[in-house]
Amino acid sequence: MSFDDRYPPQSPYSTGFWGRCPRCGDGHMFTGFLDVRNKCEICELDLKFADAGDGPAVFVTLFAGFLLLGMALFVQMTFAPPVWLLMLIFTPLTLLVCIGMLRPLKGILIALQFRNKAEQGRLE
Repeated sequence: MSFDDRYPPQSPYSTGFWGRCPRCGDGHMFTGFLDVRNKCEICELDLKFADAGDGPAVFVTLFAGFLLLGMALFVQMTFAPPVWLLMLIFTPLTLLVCIGMLRPLKGILIALQFRNKAEQGRLE
């Protein structure tokens, strides 16, 4: 049995979303909320290659901004509540949505890096 037979290809979207190892799909990718493990505890994949950079924050800003700004605009145009009420509603909602999207998006980007064998450019 070869190495690839033991670990069939995993979907980068499901493994990344759930914070699982991009190779085996069973091990954990994160130690804390956003801290990436050094290696998988199941298949011992070295996860030091993982560097999502600012990608997750950019995607969270784009998706959450579009969603929440649209909702706030709809609420303002439909019900015309005072500004303090909009802030009272949308400040915690913004925090929940942004924090909730950050870890899954980071996991997906790291799993896609593994799937596509993405590496840092090197000058030789």
